[in-house]
Amino acid sequence: MKLLMAMMVGLVFGLGLILSGMTDPSKILAFLDLTGNWDPSLAFVMGGALLVGSLAFPLAARWPHSLLGDAMRLPTATKIDRRLVLGGLTFGVGWGLAGYCPGPALASLAQGGAKPLIFFVSMVAGMLVFEVLERTRRQTQ
Repeated sequence: MKLLMAMMVGLVFGLGLILSGMTDPSKILAFLDLTGNWDPSLAFVMGGALLVGSLAFPLAARWPHSLLGDAMRLPTATKIDRRLVLGGLTFGVGWGLAGYCPGPALASLAQGGAKPLIFFVSMVAGMLVFEVLERTRRQTQ
């Protein structure tokens, strides 16, 4: 049941990205082009997500368990450190160069094409490099 629900939520999320146009890298790049033909639609999608999140997280924090019975695990980190800033910068640069972030890239894979596949393979490679570096860092501490 949990796997089915996870698949359904992922499908709804992916469909939302497709319907809002967020799987189109040119739409993302147009949002970042403040001096050219600026497209504010990404700001509205982000604003909608922030609105939903600002209502859902406080409500979820009151519940000890999810609707499917698992323990509720919400983020607890509050520290802004070097790793967070560098990770955010890396994510932002990659997003700005490619016009994809992980969710839209996965949804774009379903639509086909070489660009989302190249991005996805590069993203997975970057995640693997990070894991290797993290394990090395932990072993040297």
